[in-house]
Amino acid sequence: MSRIERVEVLVASPGRNYVTLRITTSDGVTGLGDATLNGRELAVASYLRDHLVPLLIGRDPARIEDTWQYLYKGAYWRRGPVTMTAIAAVDTALWDIKGKVAGLPVYQLLGGRARDGVLVYSHASGEDVPQLLDDVARFRDLGYRAIRAQAAVPGIAGSYGVRHGKVYEPAATALPDEQPWSTEAYLDFAPTYLREVRERFGFDFHLLHDVHHRLSPIEAARFGKSVEDCRLFWMEDPTPAENQEAFRLIRSHTTTPIAVGEALTSIWDVQHLITEQLIDYVRTTVVHAGGISHLRRIFDLAALYQVRTGSHGATDLSPVTLSAAVHVDISVPNFGIQEYMGFADETAEVFHGGPMYADGVLLPSEEPGLGVEYDDEAAEKFPYDPRYLPVARRLDGSVHDW
Repeated sequence: MSRIERVEVLVASPGRNYVTLRITTSDGVTGLGDATLNGRELAVASYLRDHLVPLLIGRDPARIEDTWQYLYKGAYWRRGPVTMTAIAAVDTALWDIKGKVAGLPVYQLLGGRARDGVLVYSHASGEDVPQLLDDVARFRDLGYRAIRAQAAVPGIAGSYGVRHGKVYEPAATALPDEQPWSTEAYLDFAPTYLREVRERFGFDFHLLHDVHHRLSPIEAARFGKSVEDCRLFWMEDPTPAENQEAFRLIRSHTTTPIAVGEALTSIWDVQHLITEQLIDYVRTTVVHAGGISHLRRIFDLAALYQVRTGSHGATDLSPVTLSAAVHVDISVPNFGIQEYMGFADETAEVFHGGPMYADGVLLPSEEPGLGVEYDDEAAEKFPYDPRYLPVARRLDGSVHDW
């Protein structure tokens, strides 16, 4: 019987920091899992090396569900981003191995295709409205059928989601960049540029916007109401999701669809948001929500309540997670959309393979398993580089939600 023989925690920074788990069986089959937690990468690496790796040696790699329950229930201390990211890495690597042993891409093990391709959106942004409009036009020319729009609030250097260079990467400094923020200025400005996008480009594509947790519930309600004429595909994370009941207030004031979940790590974190139908899209992702096994549980619950999927897919999720996400996306009945930002050129030197983009959709790899391989020699050129996400401060100096 095949057993887990070697487990490696690989830390490299090809364009940004990634933590990758590689499991090798006694039969010589390898599987990859992503263990990246932006700004806290080494916490997960330590959790894996010091606590999980010793538990995995000698286990049957085919017993994915048993291993998931063993790592989750056996620790006593449950949930949380570090724990769930570490478990996700193990779970995803075991699915990769199972696909390779079966000689099938993972999506075939999940029931096969439920659609031809995975609709994706990418991020248009600008330092001002003309730059944003030009960027939207660029993504339209690239065939995107769904585009997120963000522009810098005039005079507010801490505006979220504005790209500086080829790839948007907010974790860019050795210590947190403390950025100023004005909710009032944002509420006045953001609806105006979303209307300008619609006025210039019309309604034959999906338009998305990320509020990024920065509004109170009643402010989010006001924002959603003010942009109803833009017919947004969704407004993302309008308010911090710790208080799930807050979304009931937002829901009572606006018909703008709501997407939540990129910072949530378990089915229990989104249970009431889904069962009370307080959101339209659940954005939990493979790497932070316990892997393929647990993400499927979340999506199955969501399907019962007509909540669709919209998994997080920023550049702080490695190509392993993107590939795993697309395998899940193409197989679930309630798929909505997948975030897709692309990666830095250096990332492609280390991670080979994965899904392919064509005409607004991603297509999963047809290789056995997840279809992604890790290049150790290339990774050696990119040592770990300490970086932090920014911290937002109101204009009075107090700390705000970033």
